[in-house]
Amino acid sequence: MAREIVMDTETTGFEPHLGHRLVEIACLEIDDFLPTGRHFHVYIDPERDMPPDAERVHGLSSAFLKGKPKFAHPEVSHAFLEFVGDAPLIAHNATFDRAFINHELGVCGLTIIEEPRWIDTLALARKRFPGMANSLDALCKRFKISLSEREKHGALIDARLLAAVYLELKGGRERSLELTTQAMDTAAYAVANPSTYGARPRPLAARSTEAEREIHAAFIRDVLKNDELWTRFGL
Repeated sequence: MAREIVMDTETTGFEPHLGHRLVEIACLEIDDFLPTGRHFHVYIDPERDMPPDAERVHGLSSAFLKGKPKFAHPEVSHAFLEFVGDAPLIAHNATFDRAFINHELGVCGLTIIEEPRWIDTLALARKRFPGMANSLDALCKRFKISLSEREKHGALIDARLLAAVYLELKGGRERSLELTTQAMDTAAYAVANPSTYGARPRPLAARSTEAEREIHAAFIRDVLKNDELWTRFGL
């Protein structure tokens, strides 16, 4: 089983070195490509204004974020690092999220998350669908993943959508079909090769009495007249 973290962020802009900051982080835990139900989600006070263009994207205003914990607060920075642990981080256009996460960690004097731990679903999608639109929205439509809950870009809903997209990029329904086919093949082999199981280590106790077995033997001998089928199974 492989533990991975699917994540998304919202920010005040595109460049952390120009003073833009994180305002939302959402992480979902998956194990062997299945959601475990565990998640980490927090809104963050960016300690600066919210540009109108950014607010139009995610709907998070300065008034809403005022009073929320700052990234340096342990309930954000330390809680985030504790939740992700040493698991790989999956993000769409991971370069963007990695730049902001590592910038914030660096400001706090905490260890950054090195590039090899990041899995970029945008790169996976471009490799699978070269020359096609590979935004998160485009991939959801391609894989028939519902966007009905998504009015604006929000880290939590986008992380949920990305988890579904990641499953499809890693095999999705085809992977489930492979597992089902394998199970069917195993069952078919067991039927065709009953000796595979061998004798029981502890034979089942008889559930009939000696008198009942004598009556049954007499019935086969006197009524059915042909005991070939029954004696084949030791009955």
